[in-house]
Amino acid sequence: MNQNKKQVVFDHDGGIDDLLSLMFLLCMDDVELKGVCVTPADCYPDDAVESTLKILAMFNQHDVPVVVGNIIGPNPFPGDWRAQPRMCRALPAFLRTEADYSQLQSEPAHLWLEQFLLGAEAPVTILMTGPASNLAKTVTDNPTVKGKIARVIWMGGAVEVRGNVAMHDHDGTAEWNAYWHPQATYDLLRAELPLLLVPLDATNTLPVSWSFLAELAEVKTPLAELAGQCWAATVTAIPAYEFTYFMWDVLATCVLSIDESALSIHSGYLTASVTTPDAGRTVSTAPAQGFACQWLTDVNAEQVTEYLFELLQTKKAVKLSFC
Repeated sequence: MNQNKKQVVFDHDGGIDDLLSLMFLLCMDDVELKGVCVTPADCYPDDAVESTLKILAMFNQHDVPVVVGNIIGPNPFPGDWRAQPRMCRALPAFLRTEADYSQLQSEPAHLWLEQFLLGAEAPVTILMTGPASNLAKTVTDNPTVKGKIARVIWMGGAVEVRGNVAMHDHDGTAEWNAYWHPQATYDLLRAELPLLLVPLDATNTLPVSWSFLAELAEVKTPLAELAGQCWAATVTAIPAYEFTYFMWDVLATCVLSIDESALSIHSGYLTASVTTPDAGRTVSTAPAQGFACQWLTDVNAEQVTEYLFELLQTKKAVKLSFC
């Protein structure tokens, strides 16, 4: 264990932005990745596991355990969204890379996480870019693990802006990660961990726009080329809901290491609804009605983009090269 690096467990749900987040995470000099949990939410787990293992192999990270969650949220993501990240497996860099399935562990993610935290020699940072189900279950079942958690960064919620759930029985106030398992969202807040939410309030400043993609195309490294291919697939990823793809998970990942001058962080109290018509809604409240946490209200989009482009010029992706 490198004492000078943040010890990080990454819990994701296999979308394109989750896979990009794993790439960026592995580029960070001050991060030591200790494990990856896959939540079967906005993905099909087999696709997400294979892509995760291949990205780890690209970065020569063959000692990082990968586990899959077995908790199923009551509000499933649309099937088209869950299937869309499969295209990553067809990209040349993925096809040229072998997945090392010996890294895949058999126990459910929440049980692996409990044992890992209990045995951790130093406080652990948990980055979550999918629903909160695994961590919420872990800390509910065994609250003693909370003492081993340095920080939780979660891409979830919508505090002062409209949500992105558009379902027949929902009023549109919730964000999808929070809506997939509303009780887990509530339980995470109730645990009063050192929690920083990265809600839609902040991620709305970072659309995957044509101008961003054009700027990215000028970063001529193998890793930038791969990231550009992945992001290009999001341009038509969700046409039925008529909204833009944003850097939801990538922004949350940047929070691990970016200069905090790029971030506007608010401290307050939140609670979450667990019933329709606003299940998963995250609401700012008075202290007596909510739970203490922090959340991003805004970010410097230019500073975040510059930081991403710096990471894309790393040479850590040892298995990537142009043909």
